Amino acid sequence: MDQKPIKIGLVAELTGPLSFMGIANANLTTMLVDDINATGGLLGRPVQLIIEDGETAESIAKARTAKLIDVDKVDLVVGGIYSSTRQAIKSEAVVRGRTLYIYTEQYEGQENDPLIFCTGPVPAQQVEPLLPWLMKSTGAKKFYLPSADYIWPHLLNKAASRVVRANGGEIVGEEYFPLDTVDFRRTVEQIMASNADVVFNTLVPPGLTPFLDELHKAGFGRRGGKIVCTYFDENFFNLVPSEQIEGLYSCLDYYQELDDPFGRALLRRYQERFPGSAMLTAGSGCTGHYRAIKMWEAAVREAGTVERDPVIRALDHARIAEGPGGPAEMVPGQHHVRMTMYIAQAQGGRFHVVKNLGPIDPNERVLSDKFQPSDAR
Repeated sequence: MDQKPIKIGLVAELTGPLSFMGIANANLTTMLVDDINATGGLLGRPVQLIIEDGETAESIAKARTAKLIDVDKVDLVVGGIYSSTRQAIKSEAVVRGRTLYIYTEQYEGQENDPLIFCTGPVPAQQVEPLLPWLMKSTGAKKFYLPSADYIWPHLLNKAASRVVRANGGEIVGEEYFPLDTVDFRRTVEQIMASNADVVFNTLVPPGLTPFLDELHKAGFGRRGGKIVCTYFDENFFNLVPSEQIEGLYSCLDYYQELDDPFGRALLRRYQERFPGSAMLTAGSGCTGHYRAIKMWEAAVREAGTVERDPVIRALDHARIAEGPGGPAEMVPGQHHVRMTMYIAQAQGGRFHVVKNLGPIDPNERVLSDKFQPSDAR
């Protein structure tokens, strides 16, 4: 191979409240890059993965991204979990550095920069199919929305509220808390007093654990209350006692119990290489990282170069025939992915898929077809 490497910069939350997710993302990305190099690299060149710890802090992610752009001069930036982290990475990688960035996490949608591609689910793929199904299946009408105070919860709640009201339900409470909030006694009292059927949760670690503990102690589940949390995956059973989330509904693009030979083989290979480490799951963004690396690899091969604009043009229609959860394809013009989605329920300390929703479009706004990436300087 030509010894000048192609460089990928990964911002992963290796420390801080989301480290159990970020470590898994770094593990899987490392495995995928090793796979590329084991088969001769890309365009005859080795691929070098440079991992920076975002520490679950926007200011750190911003500084580490600046280093990837200015010092390492990466060809691609990947990663970030919180939407506020995406904005911090974007400010350095895209706005200042004019570098291709792939954001891999489920999020609120509406990111439409020509240099950004998003490989995680958006509201059209989560709340829009999940909530009508839940309301019809359980008869739930009253929803309470306890939320972290940043971009994703605000916009996801707008989508959820719209869907709930369109299906004859009502929002009986909506609150936002700083990320470091750990006392939710007053909120849980209000949830119980409101007679809410459903808690639609967008609280995140570290506040998530004390909230669920308080909600459980108050008897919300015992009285028949339902918890919905679209980002919950198998990793969270290590954070929360299973009885506190028994019956919780989630909606993601992959669950470990899926009877899919490709997904099972990938999970087995991951577990053999990273035993006892953070798990390969969808909620952590692992599946988004898988799609990001494999679609970018396909785009580079099609373009025959790592130059930004040709790669973006190829990435705009990239697809993978196999992946965790199923095949996926970039919707031309949208920079978001059509993917298969699933509704799952927590039962006895594991997730069971209760509904295969099939492939769902992201329905994001189309970037102008007259626009070329090179126009944005």
